[in-house]
Amino acid sequence: MAPEGAGTLNDSAAVRKQYSTAGNLSTRISIHSKYSTNKQGFGNWIVSHYDLRPGMSVLELGCGTGEMWLGKEELIRKCGKFVLSDFSEGMLEKARETLRGAGGIEYRVIDIQDIPFPEGCFDAVIANMMLYHVPDLYRGLKEVRRVLKKGGTFYCATYGENGIMEYLRGLFPAAGDAGGVNRNFTLQNGEARLLSVFGKAECLRYEDALEITDAEDMADYIYSLAGMSELRKLPREEVLAVLEGNMEDGILRVPKEYGMFIAG
Repeated sequence: MAPEGAGTLNDSAAVRKQYSTAGNLSTRISIHSKYSTNKQGFGNWIVSHYDLRPGMSVLELGCGTGEMWLGKEELIRKCGKFVLSDFSEGMLEKARETLRGAGGIEYRVIDIQDIPFPEGCFDAVIANMMLYHVPDLYRGLKEVRRVLKKGGTFYCATYGENGIMEYLRGLFPAAGDAGGVNRNFTLQNGEARLLSVFGKAECLRYEDALEITDAEDMADYIYSLAGMSELRKLPREEVLAVLEGNMEDGILRVPKEYGMFIAG
């Protein structure tokens, strides 16, 4: 699961490069863990909305580092089939390492646009913070619908169009595009995208923000964003000066806009 910050990347080669290893993703995850005002944690909040009952078959697409499942071994064990997958072999290897103590997990390299499972074999499919990367989103969503059982549920988290990326664009107007927000699948348009394939879709929002006390951490976050090419060209000292200049009482307050859809 990749937090907001993917920029405008949406072609397979660029995405594969950005997520070939867990380094950049770990940088982005760490700033959320360290500075988020909502201490429940986005991953915990997401999982709290999953209705996974004993014996269910579950597929996660774009599992990232697998960190969301840490401490949830009991939930995994009660599933009849539990598959974690990612587009990146490197990321999947990191997930294996993260969850090495958990049993009952099958790991697969999978492209959502071509899911290698027969029709109607999963009770639940999960795709968090990754649908905006899919080159042919309609095809990917149709694949999800195909592998879901009748009455199955699709859970997918994403960001909104008024969060971290838009905030950074406001701070650095001289950087041009500054990465922008990938609007392929957001909280604003996700329902319409899902309803092109599914019969219903509900949007849930997660209330949160960042309160950053060390500008160096925010600079690391910025330079981890492959999509923000123009902003990453700025000298680090210039980036730090802007960030520190926008702190109030030693805190840089950054808005976040996250949530999830439940479709079926």
